[in-house]
Amino acid sequence: MPVLLRTHFKLAKTSIKENRTRSFLTCLGIAIGVASIILILSLMGSITNLIKTEVSDIGSDLIVVRPSSSKSSITNIINELTLSNKFEQSSLSLSDSAAIAAMDDTAAVAPIATSTNTIESEKNTFPSVPILGTTADYIKIEPLALRYGTFFTDQNKSGSVVLGRTLSLALFNTINSTVGKTVTIMGEKFMVVGVLDETEKSINFDNVDLDNALIMDIESLDHILGSTQIQQINIKAANTDSLATIADNIKSKLKDSKSGDENFSVAYGDSIAHPSSSLFVIVSGMLALVAAISLVVGGIGVMNIMLVSVAERTHEIGIRKAVGASSRNILMQFLFEALILSVLGGIFGLLLGYLLAFLLSIITPFAPFISWEIIAITFLTTLTVGIVFGIYPAIKAASKNPIESLKHYR
Repeated sequence: MPVLLRTHFKLAKTSIKENRTRSFLTCLGIAIGVASIILILSLMGSITNLIKTEVSDIGSDLIVVRPSSSKSSITNIINELTLSNKFEQSSLSLSDSAAIAAMDDTAAVAPIATSTNTIESEKNTFPSVPILGTTADYIKIEPLALRYGTFFTDQNKSGSVVLGRTLSLALFNTINSTVGKTVTIMGEKFMVVGVLDETEKSINFDNVDLDNALIMDIESLDHILGSTQIQQINIKAANTDSLATIADNIKSKLKDSKSGDENFSVAYGDSIAHPSSSLFVIVSGMLALVAAISLVVGGIGVMNIMLVSVAERTHEIGIRKAVGASSRNILMQFLFEALILSVLGGIFGLLLGYLLAFLLSIITPFAPFISWEIIAITFLTTLTVGIVFGIYPAIKAASKNPIESLKHYR
């Protein structure tokens, strides 16, 4: 058997060398599809790692409650893409947050509501600024680094805001003299009490870019907007040793307050690290579909070159059968060649995908994510493509009549 495999390999190597250009183009078709998949998997892994790192930095006492829906995933996708505010129909409310805060095993509770609005300062006006509405407990849960000033408290929360570093520069052209100045939101004035230091990660489990955001009290946000919906509720557990029990107690508390309706999810530990943006998941799915289509096109290219190879080597097939090669030997010979082309394309695609991921990491915070799982997926995918698209040409070669094949000349 090893001798037979070496023979198949030598024959495949000779065939590929004799047709370098078309073999390269065939491998390139596979490589593009594989590189696309590698880039998507690396991007998703990098984002998950960023959020995992952030959750780990915050500590092991974090619990997050998010709204969920009993609707189908397709309906949720449509809502995600069509609603002007994707939390317009959130199942969470301020009363839910208050109920959780009243529990003995919670140390701090910070509901989060987001909005986008125009912010005016004495110098500049900026539209579409992300606004994060929360409570004074937010800084107890997520350790924000303040460059100047302080975070708002329960005593001065009304009329106070905290600015991200980039937003402070955009509104006032400075960060060191911003504290004490005022900004206007929908005709109402708010005083800046603090400016955040630059954050190292633009992606977080709150799904808010804090460098460009304005943070204010959630009741004030509710007042100026008329109504707000809760994106999620961040909770700091009083006892990290019984995090699962506390999460179960929170679930029971909310379920009772909602008359048994479990239209929410409670996450802690690694489950928080899943990308919180459904839109990102949708876009990734679409990109993966495009990558899969390109991989199919590359597979068709493998089938095409193998059919051409079978046609060109009909006389060779006849000679091999005449000297004792079985149909199974012929089938394995051409299938082995298809697999080599596919695997070569997969290796090239793996290198190309990680090269693109590295180039992307230069301009984004997404470091290339390498894992054995991704490498295994690449290997299995290329083997599958080689078998699926190489089996028909191999069967066609194996089924040729030896006498008719010997009469055939190129």
